[in-house]
Formats: sequence, structure tokens, C-alpha cells
Amino acid sequence: MNALLTAPLFLDALGDFLTLETLSSVLVNGLSKAALYVMLASGLTLIFGLMGVLNFAHGSLTMIGAYLGGLVMVVLAGSAAGPGTRFLAFFAAVAVAFAALSALGAVLEVGLIRTLYDRPPLYQILLTFGLTLMLDELARIVVSFYGLQPISDWQAAFATKPQILVQQVDLGIISVSGLALFEILFGVLTVVAIWAFLTQTRYGLYIRAGSEDAEMIEALGVDVRRVFTFVFAIGVGIAGVAGVLLAWDPSWGASVPLAAETLLPAFVVVIVGGLGTFRGTVVAGTIVGLVDATMTWWFQNAIAFTGLPQLTIFLILVVVLILKPQGLFGVEEVGGH
Repeated sequence: MNALLTAPLFLDALGDFLTLETLSSVLVNGLSKAALYVMLASGLTLIFGLMGVLNFAHGSLTMIGAYLGGLVMVVLAGSAAGPGTRFLAFFAAVAVAFAALSALGAVLEVGLIRTLYDRPPLYQILLTFGLTLMLDELARIVVSFYGLQPISDWQAAFATKPQILVQQVDLGIISVSGLALFEILFGVLTVVAIWAFLTQTRYGLYIRAGSEDAEMIEALGVDVRRVFTFVFAIGVGIAGVAGVLLAWDPSWGASVPLAAETLLPAFVVVIVGGLGTFRGTVVAGTIVGLVDATMTWWFQNAIAFTGLPQLTIFLILVVVLILKPQGLFGVEEVGGH
């Protein structure tokens, strides 16, 4: 009986979903989510691919990047600033967050992570999990002491976005979110930059070779410890850049809970794509983003309930682990260092 009552609602929603306007909107939203997920997971992938370290502090480091980037944007671009100044403030925030988080990552690798390479993985997990607890509590103390609210609640933070990003962009027969288009473009540029780094630079060659056999590159005279420090720093720096983009997005913003909200999807993308493979991260992030946007639309419009779309992300994880436990692009056995 209930099925008979809900069938007309489902058919009406299906008709709305299959319109060009809805499909294009879901596609753009899905790709913007994909860009964020890929950026969040890329740092984890680089670190695990070479070092075999599952960094549970990744979400907290992203949160720090969001706060730092948001503060830079608020300071550099007020409500009176023009669009050009606001874009410059954003890219300045990206540069500051990348530099600061990379430096922090290098310090963490040298001071903490390096001491555990010869220990079982459980030690690394416990250390990075403890680190995320410490960073989250430190952030709460700082936010409470200075009376700060999440950056998404700051009127000045919203004023740092150029007007085109808070409006719909007319593309002829459809109109899409300007912010979503910017997130897609920024995500694509980030992926291209990481790919170029991995394939066109000496350190990128070391990373790709070391992910297969770290002992081999050490035998060739490469300072593996320096490479590990560099990779961990870059991975954390990418997390900081992702945080800046999240601070600009009103659906995320910057807050202490952002650490947990970003860590779980990032791990899902890494596991679905295959541990340590950047290509898998890009493909898995795209799939997860599109499915997330699609299910969000259906839950909001066909079921009128918004509490479950995130569960579909973990459903993807379960299905992939059942069908291909090593992930879409993973291998049965991954060489360690």
C-alpha cells in the first residue's frame, strides 16, 4: 500500500530529474564535490603511496588550512574590495596555507613520524590519531579564547568572494553555480599540477619509484629520509589548500568539526581508488562526488529527507571492498619501504 502511495511521487521526481536543467545542475554539483574530494584525498594518497603511512591527522590539518586561509582572505579582502582583489586574496590564502602547512608537515615528519617507520603500522595510526585529537582541542581553545565563530558565519568572509561566485552563471539553456564552476576549475588545475609533479620532476620520479621499491631508490644513492620528509610536507600542504577552498564554500566553511567531516570521505576515496594510486584517487573522487550529488538531489526532492545522502558514500566503499578489496586501481600486494 505504501509503495502504491509513493509511486506517483517517485515518477514525478524522476520526470524532474531527467530534465536538462536538473541533470546539468546535478552534474556540475557532482563535479564540484568531486574536485573537493580529490583534493582532500590526494595528500593522503601521496603519503601512503611512498611512505605507507595512514595519516589520521589529515582532516585536522585540512581544518587548520581552512581557518588559516579564511583568516588571510578576511584580512586581505574586505567588503569594499573589487573582484580582482578578492581573487588575489584567495590565491594569496592558497599560497600561505600551502607554505605554512607544508612546513608543519615537514616538522611532524621529522619530529614524530620518522621515529615509527620500523614499528608496526598500529603505532603510526595511534600517533596520528592522537595528533588529530591534540590539533582539534588546540583549535577549540584558540577559537574559544578569541571568541571566533566558524568562518562560514563571518559576514566579512562571505564578502571576500567575488560576486560572480555567489550568483548563477547563465550558459545559455542552463544556469549553474559560479562557485561550483570555480571549484571544478581549481580542482582540475590542482590535479594537473600534481600529475605534472609526479611525472615531470625528479622528486616525482623518486616518489613513483619509491612506492614500488623504496630500498631500490636508496641503493641508487637517493636520500630516502629527505624524500619522505618532502612527500609528507607536500601531502599536508595539499590538505591545507583543500581547506582554503572549503573555507570559501558556504556549504562547508571552517570549523573544528571540519576535521572529522573531511577525513572520512577522504579515506573512502583513497580506499575505493586503491591505496597509494593517484589515478585511482582521481577516478574514485569523481565517482563519489557524482553519486553524492545525485543522491542528495533524490533525497531532497523525492524523499524530502536530507540525512542519508552521505551514507551512499560508504555504501560505495562497501560494494567496492566486496567486489575488489584492493580498490579500483590497487594491486593485490603493495610493496613497502
